[in-house]
Amino acid sequence: MSERTKEYFTKPPRPYWMASTANTDYSTLDKDMKVDVAIVGGGITGILCAYWLSKEGVKTVVLEADHILQGTTGHTTAKITSQHELIYQKVQKKISEEFARQYADANQTAIKMYQSIAKEYNIECDLVPQSAYVYTLEDKYSEDIVNEANVASSFGIKATYLDKIPLPFDIKAAVRFDDQAQFHPRKFLLALADKITHNGVQIVEQTRVVDIEDNGDHGDYVLMTDRGTKVTAQRVIIASHYPFYNKHGMYFTRLYTDRAYAIAIKMKENYPGGMYITAEEPGRSLRSQTSDQGELVFVTGEHHKTGQGEDTIKHYEALVDFAEQTFPVEDIPYRWSTQDCMTLDGLPYVGHFTSNTPRLYIATGYGKWGMTNSMASSMILRDLIVHGESPWQDVYNPSRGTIGASAKEFVVQNLNVADKLIEGKLSPLPESVDIQPNEGKIIKADGQRAGAYRDGQGTLHVVNTTCTHMGCELNWNSAETSWDCPCHGSRFTYEGDVIEGPALKPLDRHNEVNTIEKLIKEDY
Repeated sequence: MSERTKEYFTKPPRPYWMASTANTDYSTLDKDMKVDVAIVGGGITGILCAYWLSKEGVKTVVLEADHILQGTTGHTTAKITSQHELIYQKVQKKISEEFARQYADANQTAIKMYQSIAKEYNIECDLVPQSAYVYTLEDKYSEDIVNEANVASSFGIKATYLDKIPLPFDIKAAVRFDDQAQFHPRKFLLALADKITHNGVQIVEQTRVVDIEDNGDHGDYVLMTDRGTKVTAQRVIIASHYPFYNKHGMYFTRLYTDRAYAIAIKMKENYPGGMYITAEEPGRSLRSQTSDQGELVFVTGEHHKTGQGEDTIKHYEALVDFAEQTFPVEDIPYRWSTQDCMTLDGLPYVGHFTSNTPRLYIATGYGKWGMTNSMASSMILRDLIVHGESPWQDVYNPSRGTIGASAKEFVVQNLNVADKLIEGKLSPLPESVDIQPNEGKIIKADGQRAGAYRDGQGTLHVVNTTCTHMGCELNWNSAETSWDCPCHGSRFTYEGDVIEGPALKPLDRHNEVNTIEKLIKEDY
């Protein structure tokens, strides 16, 4: 790491969205309650679902394990766009034109809904129109970009093919989507959360749902929390990003998690406007943001499967190098990383949890395009609950019949999980290691694999590195000082507390995880 880069990284990672807004302080759940709909997860999807249901007079509670809007929602790039890389020509070619058309309509409608809600409630959230670009520096993507412009245009999107863009370098090809937007997600959603609580929605924080009891086709669901309290609900929406509940759905076999990195830079000149992303790897994404420090430019990319990055701090360094090669960088006041759920065919899973659970719903797998997909998902779930159907239900259906086209991806992802599960058990461990301040390593403690981290004050923190979800062995994330699971994306602090699931229990030196037993008992 260069000395200049070290200067940028003297402070721990913190997203701009979190630094520029106040923390929430909703109550915990200290007594049992009964509602029409319980929403598990207080991110963007959970809050938007509660908004739409409250307008229909549905008694709703949002249950958040930490504080609302601090997870993926608080670590996004916040592009409100139907431009999701080159998705339309892919879906049309590999699945169907009808699915591509539904997806376009859902995400175009989502853009309008943000604008409408912000205007209706006079929410100041830095919502401004922008054009969104996909560009390439390589000839091999030019034809795909031409096709994307044509297919998107056929669905009513204002898409234009270009051979030049406003950025300061030459390109081979690009497609521009007009009438897109960007905003400050927490400013928008914190204001909306306040509105819905005045309309009867209860928001509960620091209350983790740890299990769901299904009382049959005609009975209610009972949600058990880590506080010993229960919520009885006629219907349940799982909006916890990665589903914490996997009985019957087996989502851990058809989802994987991907981490990406972001830096916020200050430049010595004005940003040319627009939101950008590359068609090729390594991915690079750009957008600007007004702030009390002046104009910021978010530079994001450098993705890898969670828990499988070699030295995660190098991803930040790569973004700094790109930024300095592209713009006159003055400072880098913020940096952060985020985690996204990826599906096998690239389309989200939104709707009934399984085809046999008519009152249990899920929304996940947005594939890094959560702003419009979360709005579309909340409208789909509202329609399914209130009306029994949605015009976009087929393309988002978690039980859609497209697994045949995704069979190769299914095999690849599950072989990767098995490989990481076995690899962690067999990796050689040093008997003794020298651990420096702010360093984490895998060690052998009392004859067992353990994770050790020495903080800046010299205190050594040792945890069991077996993930409490399914028993995979965790890896150290140097960029975020966390223990990350390479199988299903659970993350833990260096003291062992859950940062994000699907794991529900903290790490413990004495907590052994029997993977086979979990599979047999469907305890995951």
